[in-house]
Amino acid sequence: MATPNQNNYKPQPGDALIIVDVQNDFLPGGNLAVPRGDEVVPVLNSYLLAFMAKNLPVYATRDWHPERHCSFRAQGGPWPPHCVAGTRGAEFAEALQLPPSAVIISKATTEEQDAYSGFQGTNLDQQLHAANIRRLFIGGLATDYCVLNTVRDAQRNGYKVLLLADAIRAVEVQAGDGLIAEEEMVKLGAYCITVDMVAA
Repeated sequence: MATPNQNNYKPQPGDALIIVDVQNDFLPGGNLAVPRGDEVVPVLNSYLLAFMAKNLPVYATRDWHPERHCSFRAQGGPWPPHCVAGTRGAEFAEALQLPPSAVIISKATTEEQDAYSGFQGTNLDQQLHAANIRRLFIGGLATDYCVLNTVRDAQRNGYKVLLLADAIRAVEVQAGDGLIAEEEMVKLGAYCITVDMVAA
């Protein structure tokens, strides 16, 4: 697959920025902290500025779990309780500069269903189609779970994907999971970019 020329990395009509799960519980000190997860916030803010400067749409996904969610260990899931709806842990990172126009996509909102992808069990795809979006800039947390699965579904649904390689961090339950996830996303057709390529 040919690499697009540099001008194609610039946000333009038909593009949307998707920020995945940059919530307090996934930051250092949170209930399910992603190592160095806070490092994505200032980088994402730079992408946000680029999109807001052109009045292009921004979507932010979030885990929005009930107290007895199936992914929690007490219910037999793999994770500690995290991002319980309405708690501080479920709030977006305070330093993340989401515009008032950002569309919030809540996922995994029922006890019996988990969702790593921002598309699973939500109307994200319908909203993107309604806004004539064809290409997605995707970054956030965590590389090897919710970012990976959101990119998988984006590709499956026919979107071109630019992966914000400088604005993702991995959980790494197993060492190397983050790199494996990045390699899979590229294999699926995502292009890795950095913020200097957008701002150049």
